[in-house]
Amino acid sequence: MATFHFDLVSPEKLAYSGEVDQVDIPGVEGDFGVLAGHAPVVATIRPGILTITANGKHEKIIVLGGLAEVSDKGLTVLADVATSMAELDRAAFADKISEMEEGLKEHEGDELDQAITRLDQFKQIQHQMNATAMH
Repeated sequence: MATFHFDLVSPEKLAYSGEVDQVDIPGVEGDFGVLAGHAPVVATIRPGILTITANGKHEKIIVLGGLAEVSDKGLTVLADVATSMAELDRAAFADKISEMEEGLKEHEGDELDQAITRLDQFKQIQHQMNATAMH
């Protein structure tokens, strides 16, 4: 399988840089996979789990929004937050979801819709983490 260069950058660090076989990205308009030779594209990322496949191994990274750019140089993801599932404090993540649920009472109108959407995205990440832990 052909490889391509991939950089995952967050404000805190360069989370990943190297040759990969495939990257699956949680896009705002739907999840999509990138392989070598992918057409150029810029896409907005929603909170979710980004999966890096390299040398037959899969690495899962939680991203909380950002941008992905595919070019002839490879793929660059500029993530608002990028945390390896191995590094994630699951209890703190669950607490964050509880805080978000409590905070819904403070919102109304469009702000409430956005807060509910963000909460749903975090719950989907939590569900995916729990499903991954079972396998």
